Formats: sequence, C-alpha cells, structure tokens
Amino acid sequence: MNQKKTALVVCPGRGSYNRPELGYIKQHKAVDSPFVPQLAGFDVLRAELNLPTVTALDSASQFSNAVHVKAENAAALIFSAGLADFAQINRDTFDIVAVTGNSMGWYTALGCAGVWQGPDSMQLVTGMAQLTASAAGAQFIYPLLTSDWQPDLDKHSLLAEQLYLHQGALFMSIAYGGYAVLAGTQSAVQQAMKALPPCDDKFPLLLPGHAAFHSPLMQPAADQALARFSESLFAAPQLPLVDGRGIVWPAFVAQPAALKAYTLGQQVYDTFHFSRAVQVAVKEFAPDHIILLGPGSGLGGAVAQSLIAINWQGLTSKQDFSTAQQAAMPYVLSMGMPEQRQLITKA
Repeated sequence: MNQKKTALVVCPGRGSYNRPELGYIKQHKAVDSPFVPQLAGFDVLRAELNLPTVTALDSASQFSNAVHVKAENAAALIFSAGLADFAQINRDTFDIVAVTGNSMGWYTALGCAGVWQGPDSMQLVTGMAQLTASAAGAQFIYPLLTSDWQPDLDKHSLLAEQLYLHQGALFMSIAYGGYAVLAGTQSAVQQAMKALPPCDDKFPLLLPGHAAFHSPLMQPAADQALARFSESLFAAPQLPLVDGRGIVWPAFVAQPAALKAYTLGQQVYDTFHFSRAVQVAVKEFAPDHIILLGPGSGLGGAVAQSLIAINWQGLTSKQDFSTAQQAAMPYVLSMGMPEQRQLITKA
C-alpha cells in the first residue's frame, strides 16, 4: 500500500477568476462532491441578497468585466472555485497538513479549514468584498527580481524610495514572491507608477477595480466588518492555518475570537506577507508537495520565488525550479493545470 504524501494547500487571491476561467466551477465540481450542497446553499444566500448566484455567474454564456470582475461577484467565484478544488483533492493520496492563501485567498483557506462554514461563509465573503471594494485608493504591482528570479537591488532601491517619498499615502500591500504589490491613495499610486521605470512591457501594472487593500486606508472597512460580523460565524480550524503574517494557527485549539479579530482587523489593513506565509509553512510542516488551488494557475511563480528566496530543497534560480518541476510528480502541483490536476484528484 502506497504511503500518503503530505501536502500544503495554497489558495489564490483576487484577480484569479478571469475570462479563461469562465465555467471553471461547473467543469470541476464532481456530482458526488461534498461541495455540491455547499454551492446550493451559496446560491440560495446570494439570491436572498439580490445578487447573481455563483452558478449563474459561472455558467454565463460569456465573460463580462462589468459583472464578473465586480468585487462581490469575483470574490464569490474565487471562493467557490477554491472550495470546489479543495473537495476534489484525493485524500487517499494526500494528507493535507496545512492551508494558507494569498490576500483574499485567506478567506478560502478559512473555508477549507472549516473556520467558515455553510452559507454563512458566502455571507462573509460577499460582505467583505463589498466593504473593502468601496474603500479608498488603488493598488499596483511591480517586480523586484531579475529574469532568473534573483533579487534586483536597483528595483528594491527604487521601490523603497517611492515608499519614503509618499509616507502615509503609499504602503507595501502584499509581499508576493518576487513582486511587490503597493497600495495607497490614487494620487500616490499614480505618482509612484510614473516614477518607477517600465519593465517587461507591462509593469508597473495597475490592478483594475482594486482599492488600497492591506493598507491603513482599509481601517474604516475593518471597523465596519468587526462590528457587523459575529464571532459565532467563526469556528476552530480543523486544519492548521498559516496567515498573512506567517503565524501558524493550530488545528482545533485556535480561538474563534482571535481568528475573527485578525481576519476582519489586521488582515484587512496591514501588509499581507504571502511569501513569508509560504516560507513558514514549508519550514513548519515540511510537506512532500504544495497543492495550488484554482481558479487559474497564477500562483506558481510567486510560490516558486518564495521558495528560491530561502533556498528550499536547494532551489536557487528559475532554472532550478523549472528543472525540478519536470519530475513525474512535481513538488508544486497546480489544480489549474490539467496535466497536474489529474495527479491530485481521484481518477
């Protein structure tokens, strides 16, 4: 009998459900999946809120930026797609030892670990999307690595200069592998994007429809969320979680009150250290594999860059990672990639 492989599960954040992902949930939810009744509950709750159901959004004949990218719809799709994928992981092959996520992926991680349960979880996801999207500011992304995923000291210096020049108006929002996501006031973001030298034909890249997530400009949204949502909507996790500070929340003993305070408070208005979360998770749990949930397959680069930064398993460059991924059972497995998905799910 083959011994199970241990796995760290990583959940993607905002911007991961796009035109190519339309129909992702319908395509990947098995008829006998425990996610099916969950989805039905989500649809009922969304209908009660006079919002389009997850099923209707995912089954639309065509992708609409006006509809699918709208915060409360995008969040519902990303959360649901992640849970659908999580339910498809073959537990006869993999023993899930911990869960983490990037930015909004923390909410999916809470759903996977059982902290958020039933239709209430969709109420939280939808409500938080509405509260944070209506907040001030903007967000943009800028790379900090060379083409072989080594630190580019010039770019680090230029970015530090912009943060210094716009103190109190521009903030490090997400440390995302080899990328910095910055958030701030509209004015500070525009000025910083003009000042930073263009690279790779697309950076600095403004993230459309994004407010100043994970920055002090989100404090009012956090205050509203803490007042609006009850501690009873949180439960102790059934799996260990690693949050956006790199803090481990142990299974069964982590307190719902503390999870609420972090999730609706600091997580909303403080920097989300995704790279640190991945690094702490692999050091703490030493998983045989890292499983990246969908929708999409955009997490792979940032996860790999986070591992290279600590020379995990001898990885020192993009080429090292690419070579290691040629194995019959790659270390990093993405459910958004069909050839890797079949290694993760039941036949």
